[in-house]
Amino acid sequence: MLAIDLNSDLGESFGAWKMGDDRAMLDVVSSANVACGFHAGDPAGILKTLKAAAERGVAVGAHVGYRDLAGFGRRNMDPTSEELIGDVIYQIGALMGLAQAAGTRVTYVKPHGALYNTIALDPRQAADVIAAVLAVDPGLVLVALAGSPLIAKARAAGLAVVAEAFADRAYTAEGNLVSRREKGAVLHDPELVAQRMVRMVREGVVESIDGKLTKIDAQTICVHGDNPEAVAIARRLRAVLEESGLAIRSFASGI
Repeated sequence: MLAIDLNSDLGESFGAWKMGDDRAMLDVVSSANVACGFHAGDPAGILKTLKAAAERGVAVGAHVGYRDLAGFGRRNMDPTSEELIGDVIYQIGALMGLAQAAGTRVTYVKPHGALYNTIALDPRQAADVIAAVLAVDPGLVLVALAGSPLIAKARAAGLAVVAEAFADRAYTAEGNLVSRREKGAVLHDPELVAQRMVRMVREGVVESIDGKLTKIDAQTICVHGDNPEAVAIARRLRAVLEESGLAIRSFASGI
């Protein structure tokens, strides 16, 4: 049976500030990108999310980002290579410790927000993130934007890479994500999102924001946990995918 992974960005609450519904999302997704405390998340909340993931058998990945709590990791930054490598190693290591305490383990790394978008194209920062992941554990899988130059670069360095599509984000005709500053960048209709992703899995295309068909080759689909409709979108997406004969299974299940 053809399978696809569903992932979501979780563990992003901070103190009294609550972000998303982690427990509800963990009942739907097969992989959880868990914040590491730099762009979001505090240790107690992250541990709680990791325990919930372990209870459900959901794969765990380190959702590493810029040191940017105030901007939720969505502001462009230009750290030195020494700083970026150290920050990524630190975040993965912190999550590994918490994951062990929760009875699970980190099997992959997915950069967050501005860092994710930057390393898709920026060769220097991409090399820094790759170097950091390799320094911690060369067996970790890297999740990267489908179609980005980062994929070939990481594979050439020896990392396994999984290409990612975004269920609740609009695409440009070139296959890039539409900036969140633009109208229509975030999708909110669960049925529309579900049908788009079924087509992406079956045909390898999505309709771009200007109505053109864009090729997307992805093995995992992300539903952002901070979207107000996140749980409804994830539930409908999983239901429609399964109704279409697709299995929902983490790419990390065999690791």
